Amino acid sequence: MMNSTHKPDETVVYSMRFHPVLFILVFVLANGLGASEQVTPQLLGNRFLTFNTVVRVRQIEVTRDTAHGPDESSVHTPAEARIFRETIADAWPGACITWAFSWKALHDERESYRQLRDLVVSYHKKFGDEITFIPGAYFANMYNTREQVNRDLHEGLQRVSEIVGDGYRPKSVVAGFLSAENLRYLAEEEGIHVCQGNIWSQYAVDNGDGEGSICYPYYPSREHFCKPARGKDDFIDCVNLDGWTVDFLCARIPGARTVNGERWRSRQGVGPIETLLDMGTERGLEAMLATTATHFDDGFSRNGFAWVTCGWEMSLVEARKIYGYGGRNGMEGLRLWLTGIRKRWPDARLITQGQFGELWRAQFKNNDAINYRFVHRGCGIRASEADKEIRWFMNKDFRLALLRNWKENLPEKVIDFTRYDLPATEPADPEPGSYSRNWSLLGRINQKQTRPQDQPIPIAGLTEEERTLIRSHYPELVESP
Repeated sequence: MMNSTHKPDETVVYSMRFHPVLFILVFVLANGLGASEQVTPQLLGNRFLTFNTVVRVRQIEVTRDTAHGPDESSVHTPAEARIFRETIADAWPGACITWAFSWKALHDERESYRQLRDLVVSYHKKFGDEITFIPGAYFANMYNTREQVNRDLHEGLQRVSEIVGDGYRPKSVVAGFLSAENLRYLAEEEGIHVCQGNIWSQYAVDNGDGEGSICYPYYPSREHFCKPARGKDDFIDCVNLDGWTVDFLCARIPGARTVNGERWRSRQGVGPIETLLDMGTERGLEAMLATTATHFDDGFSRNGFAWVTCGWEMSLVEARKIYGYGGRNGMEGLRLWLTGIRKRWPDARLITQGQFGELWRAQFKNNDAINYRFVHRGCGIRASEADKEIRWFMNKDFRLALLRNWKENLPEKVIDFTRYDLPATEPADPEPGSYSRNWSLLGRINQKQTRPQDQPIPIAGLTEEERTLIRSHYPELVESP
């Protein structure tokens, strides 16, 4: 049994011998990429940042013809795109990012949108940026049948190829949440094997819930997009990626709450809304770098590679004109975050979402070898409580989170145990006029603590069956019977 004096493991040094031919994957891009990004190493032994941005017309484009929320066309112009992309290029020469256009942004014939599309195509040619499609404003399956989402994916991707020209085809899709059937369609019918198809810990935030997945890449099950595939018959060959890297302690919160006059938010991590736009540059940047360090320092040593991902809607460049955001636009914070990463982890690579997913896919042919482990101590900013330490264990069979007060040297308790060896079911297609926002996969104990059964318990309080399953992966956590 792990006792209450647990400390983070000593750094694990990975000694790997790579075949010269396999050591690097060369991406031939006729675009003036910086020397640091002309060759991309394989997955293991490296740190990666992926950065995607959404270009849209309305805040929530639920279908091709229906949208909710404000009209954002005034802050989706070439001027905002230039500010955004030049900030990234100045802070991280050679960086490649992913642009995802909504259905309306792909088809809007106003001059500003035609110029915007042309500008982003020029960034593809100049920097090697990926251009792709986002169906249904992060929640496509809440409002559309699976058949309709497949149709949107096919025609949206076709439109992207037409706009870019030269036979261009995206390597990935940005989707927020995407059902297992639509992920299967992407892989088998569209030949796209990477999708940002889950948002780790998303619950009681925005318009939809999708809590219950693991936070690093996995192949999804045909039963549920949050569930890793467990065998050949269950396998979907589409790498499922998280949308925003968040602070593991903040992720415990369902939505947001006010504590001591401050807003504690579950999505605090590397995203700008909960950090730079809410807290200002100095404090927001501190929170972003703390979340990054969890992965690029300790996480890197435990997992053999590290990955941080950020979704930064293009509207946020000047969204203060519509939503206020305290008059902030986060661009200075973005520059400082990227330059800070490069200074602290000079070997880190900022590549497209599709490139990263394909690197992972080349390393992992199925989920059998997945064994993600993280240890995070709070940075002291809002819900990232400085006296708390959380340990996460994630594999194809389950995810497990253990929480303790490390300053008082208290024993760990289980705050999440979600089994993936049990059947799972997604909601049915929505009926006209109604939909389900609940696409979560809540297990035996869930970190959000929204149900009576979610109260933290010692690991010894789990059933013998549950402890046996945990012991099969991590014998050090559970005493033998």
